Amino acid sequence: METIDLRSDTVSWPLPEMREAMANAPVGDDVYGEDPTINQLQQEAADMLGKEAGLFVSSGTQGNIVAALTHCGRGDEMILAREAHMFRYEQGASAALGGIQPNILDVQPDGTLRLDAIKRAIRGDDQHFPRTKLICLENTQGTIGGIPITAEYTNEVGAIARENGLKLHIDGARLFNAATALDTPVNELVAAADSVSFCLSKGLCAPVGSVLVGSKAFIHEAHRTRKILGGGMRQAGILAAAGLIALRKMTKRLHEDHANACSLAEGIAEIPHLSVDLSRVKTNMFFFDVADNAPITADELRARLKAEYNLLIGGFYGMPNRVRLVTHYWITPEKVDAALSAIREVMS
Repeated sequence: METIDLRSDTVSWPLPEMREAMANAPVGDDVYGEDPTINQLQQEAADMLGKEAGLFVSSGTQGNIVAALTHCGRGDEMILAREAHMFRYEQGASAALGGIQPNILDVQPDGTLRLDAIKRAIRGDDQHFPRTKLICLENTQGTIGGIPITAEYTNEVGAIARENGLKLHIDGARLFNAATALDTPVNELVAAADSVSFCLSKGLCAPVGSVLVGSKAFIHEAHRTRKILGGGMRQAGILAAAGLIALRKMTKRLHEDHANACSLAEGIAEIPHLSVDLSRVKTNMFFFDVADNAPITADELRARLKAEYNLLIGGFYGMPNRVRLVTHYWITPEKVDAALSAIREVMS
């Protein structure tokens, strides 16, 4: 029985043409700046996002850590969401490795931080306080369901950053999903940012890697930060070759994943004991809840779907009744129908 994996878009695997490109990629030593495929990927990514330069990194987490450590020094502070991936799911790396203090704010239902809360969080010039150096946003905001953040809001945050001499970093792991959902060119979404990281894997199907973009001066320093983290790779053009296809092709078809997520959510909304807020299904990710009086728990639902239907669904940290579903290239409309049929059977 074929597996249907809805736990995350990180489970997507590369296309056959990616594998072919990887096998035939021209390579060199990237630490010396001599890998032509990586150089091409970095420049195409920077151009697409309207920035001067790019840096290929091993993962989205590494991209975020490199950005934070490049923008901030030990004892500095960054402002970010309590629900941000950088705060919740990266082992406190910015603090552990860089001595950067997080100043966390509550995220709003639309994925934003309140502008007045950001302004209040910025420290004054006082020897008792850490120096505020960085504001971090996440687009899409994954922990609340893949909610896209508009260019207008990001521009407002960028204005606050500039007025206070701060930098703005965007964790854009699923940035192209946001651009698709908002029908906004991706460079407009990040125009106000000083740095942006985005994943080539997840919905873009490359097997490995992310790209961090920004000014030439920022990327020059980011090279040093990547190196000290052990991120200097050698003939990694074999990975970048898949990333080029991810950029050129896979960014243009994400609307299909969003449509499949909508179909899946609409079907789940009709199943007794399951609830989903359809108004919040914006991209390729959403949550649904299993009612307290349901015949089975969320954990039991997960276990039975895996054992009986080879269907994998995700959980959500700290909320035992909540289930996360994420669509991607390998989840077709036929697999959506099969998943709904399985969930109906188990819940009955």
